[in-house]
Amino acid sequence: MSRRVRLAVLAGGRSSEHDISVASAASVAAALDPERYEVRTIEIGRDGRWALPAGDRRRELPARTTAETLPVPADSAPATLGTVDVVLPILHGPFGEDGTVQGLCELAGVAYVGPGVLASSLCMDKDVFKTLMRGAGIPVARHVALRLGDPVVNPFGYPVFVKPANMGSSVGISKVRDESELPEAVAAARRHDEKVMVEEFVPGIEIEVGVLGNLPSPEASLPGQVLAHNADWYDWSSKYEEGGSELVVPPPGLTDAQIDRARALALAAFVATSCEGMARADFFVRETDGEVVMNELNTIPGFTSTSFYARLFAASGIAYDELLDQLISLALERHERRRSLEY
Repeated sequence: MSRRVRLAVLAGGRSSEHDISVASAASVAAALDPERYEVRTIEIGRDGRWALPAGDRRRELPARTTAETLPVPADSAPATLGTVDVVLPILHGPFGEDGTVQGLCELAGVAYVGPGVLASSLCMDKDVFKTLMRGAGIPVARHVALRLGDPVVNPFGYPVFVKPANMGSSVGISKVRDESELPEAVAAARRHDEKVMVEEFVPGIEIEVGVLGNLPSPEASLPGQVLAHNADWYDWSSKYEEGGSELVVPPPGLTDAQIDRARALALAAFVATSCEGMARADFFVRETDGEVVMNELNTIPGFTSTSFYARLFAASGIAYDELLDQLISLALERHERRRSLEY
């Protein structure tokens, strides 16, 4: 039998999405075939320290009291990653989904799952992402970016969304319904990022499309409609509390043309941002004219077996364990392909 693939699953991280990442990583580690993979889970704490597991490499993510800890950055971090064949970063938000860990993997010369440094960074910054989408001819909602020292303005009327430019999982996002709420919403967003976005409200339904593959031939899943039950928009509680939301695949009421349009735009955004491996494209289907409007591209979506990304591909004929196998193969293929480049 050929040697098992040595795989490091990175979990946790410094962002407020730490606990979500840990749950996703535990689900991934449990689903990987022990006959094919030698799995090591590494938890990065909220303080940025790396906890290296001892003993059974497939057990639950280790308690920090029983693990050696490494502050990062550290000389040994690239060396630690260099002892594996491929890294699977299940890290959401800043310091994991934004190109920082991807850059560490590049320095260590190790294959890793998901988009690279550039794609991760620009998809994390929603202001930069939307600017790029407009240049690529992909419809997005109007927005303004408020940087340090800028006055608090809203040129779009109400309601309007206020959000940190670099954050995920609806952290720091407010739906602002009148002018009196705007300063407080901007202040709340600034607790998470120095750059804040004020974005027009797009009335309609929210849909998501998964993308899987490397250039030049990524594939899009069937779209699914997000139904939020805890609020009138897809907030934190709707995403993560039991019964807070559901996904309907394919979306009822969408025409074949709208479904094809959503899949085509997901692929176009994936290519325009230089993504490879995986991403989840989030859209609004505007109720006034039926146009599919890009919201964002998530480069490390939630990754439990019941997360929307996995469910989109399950509905498209790719089971959870097969999805993980494909993502790991794509990471190894890209790494081998890029080894031929001269620097």
